[in-house]
Amino acid sequence: MDTQGIDQMLSLLRTTAAKAGNKVNETRTPAAGGTDFAQVLKNTIEQVNQTQQQAEDMAAKFAAGDGNGNLHEVMISLQKANLSFQEMVQVRNKLLTAYHDVMNMQV
Repeated sequence: MDTQGIDQMLSLLRTTAAKAGNKVNETRTPAAGGTDFAQVLKNTIEQVNQTQQQAEDMAAKFAAGDGNGNLHEVMISLQKANLSFQEMVQVRNKLLTAYHDVMNMQV
């Protein structure tokens, strides 16, 4: 089973969370050679969605007896999808907390 895409997505989520925690004063347009935070976030959400859809497809095929995969592969795929979703929710929670902290700052 190929886990390279999942590993890349998880490292991207961790990087995004670290950037969100360290850079409160992020500008809307990236500097030369920089990355666009909104685009990184969008790509990460799309990857999590794709991972969940693949896991659901594998589970449906296994339940129908169509797939050539075994239960072990299906369960691993479902757990990876679950973990990636949980990590995305935690990143969202950190972003919301940072947003609320910024909004509550006295100027």
